[in-house]
Amino acid sequence: MKMKFVSVLELLVVLVCCTDVVLSDSKCLDKYGKCQYTSSGCSGSYQSNLCNGPANRKCCVPAFNDGRCISRRGTCQRTSLGCGGGSYVSGLCGGPADRRCCVSGTGTSTGGSVPSSGSGSCSGVTIVSRAQWGARNPKSIKGMPTPVSLVFIHHTAGNPCSDFASCKKVMQGVQYYHMYDPERNYVDIGYNFLVGGDGKIYEGRGWDREGGHTGKLYNNRAVAISFLGNFTNQSPTSSALRAAQNLIACGVRQGKVSSNYKLYGHRQARAASTTCPGNTLYSIIQGWNRYTSGTAP
Repeated sequence: MKMKFVSVLELLVVLVCCTDVVLSDSKCLDKYGKCQYTSSGCSGSYQSNLCNGPANRKCCVPAFNDGRCISRRGTCQRTSLGCGGGSYVSGLCGGPADRRCCVSGTGTSTGGSVPSSGSGSCSGVTIVSRAQWGARNPKSIKGMPTPVSLVFIHHTAGNPCSDFASCKKVMQGVQYYHMYDPERNYVDIGYNFLVGGDGKIYEGRGWDREGGHTGKLYNNRAVAISFLGNFTNQSPTSSALRAAQNLIACGVRQGKVSSNYKLYGHRQARAASTTCPGNTLYSIIQGWNRYTSGTAP
């Protein structure tokens, strides 16, 4: 029988290669997932950007029952990852014993400090809660310190809506697109709040959660308010414009937005290649309180 000897160099190459794969897959392992090709079955759901290798090799994350943690505005994760200023609570997450709910110290209610429905203490603002418009549970939640100093105005550039029934449907569509479109794969609907043509504010991620709207330079220190519809050649309804301005004023009064905040359109973000929030809406917000010209810092 002929024996094949492996050189030390060949062995080192194999070890380095395997180590790289393990290290690159560690983000998937932290979620108790398994990196595999998408042609294989997954009992949970596939998540992108967590695995080494080609684009069709993704992380199959088991479907845990995390509803109780999510209702506390928490995130289920390995306790070894650290809770960043918050604290771990047991019994709220599915999965192994070392997977616990990280709850931030900025409050634990589902709706946050903003009233989930009705105008509450904010004059001229009617907020439709996530539950009322039928939001899906987010894949994960990350808190955001307040008050923020930046407010960005967006438009969804899609279908408009004019009453609760149509706005509810559009909201569900925007959330699904943000969460499951392969080019986005956000953990939730991207914006903090959205404005319907009916003049109501629809709760997205709220004041205290980091969004997915204007880019990594801004998402953890800005609030994004997006108008439902395309406002390149037409204006939002007057009730929608008033609602957005009243929401910002509400945020200032509640300490969620700094009193010396700066207002920008999405197109003013650094490295932005977009015409959002549409030419007509962008012209309108230039007349709003605390609008700031130039590139957002």
